[in-house]
Amino acid sequence: MGRTREFDEEAVLKGAMHIFRKHGYQGASIRDLEEATGLKGGSIYHAFGDKAGLFDAAFGHYNRTVLEGRIERFAPPGSGLRGLRELFLSLLHEPDDGSLGCLITNVAVEFGGGADRHPRVEAALGLLRTTFRSGLTEPSTFVRDADGAKADRTATRLLAFYQGLLVLIRGGDDKAGLRQAIEDEFNQLEMML
Repeated sequence: MGRTREFDEEAVLKGAMHIFRKHGYQGASIRDLEEATGLKGGSIYHAFGDKAGLFDAAFGHYNRTVLEGRIERFAPPGSGLRGLRELFLSLLHEPDDGSLGCLITNVAVEFGGGADRHPRVEAALGLLRTTFRSGLTEPSTFVRDADGAKADRTATRLLAFYQGLLVLIRGGDDKAGLRQAIEDEFNQLEMML
C-alpha cells in the first residue's frame, strides 16, 4: 500500500504554478520549485514523477483555479456581453498587483504551436473561445446569424484580443490605456446590437 502524501497538494501546486508562470517551463529550476513548494527534489519526483509531471499538475491547477474560476466569477452563463466585458477588465487586476502573466499564454509562446501544441493550452484556449462564443450568442447579445460564422469570427477576434492583452500586461503596458482599449472594444460590440 502506498504512503499518503504528507504535504498540502493545493499549496504545492500553487507554488509551482507561480514559478512556471514567472520563469516558464525551461527556466524553472528544480531549486526554484523546491523553494516555491517546500518539497525537496526527491519528494517532487516521488509525488509527480518528474518536472514535467509537476508542470502538468500545476498547469491543470491553473486552468481549474485561475481560468475557470475567473470565468465563473466574471462571465458565468447568462451574463452575455456584460460578463465578457467584466472578464476582460478583470485581467487588469492581478492579485498583489503582480504581473506573472498568463500560464496559458506563456506556455503557448514557449512551446510553440503546430502539431505539438500542448494539450492544456489547447483545452484552455478552447474554453475561452467557447466562453466568448456563448456570451456573444446569448439572447441579450447581437450575434444571431444562422450558421454561427459571425459568432465564430468574433469569438476568435476576442480570443486574440484577450491573449494580446495578457502579453501587454506582462510587458508592463499602461493599464489605463488597456482599460480604455477594452471599453472601446465592448462599446463597439454593443453598438452592433
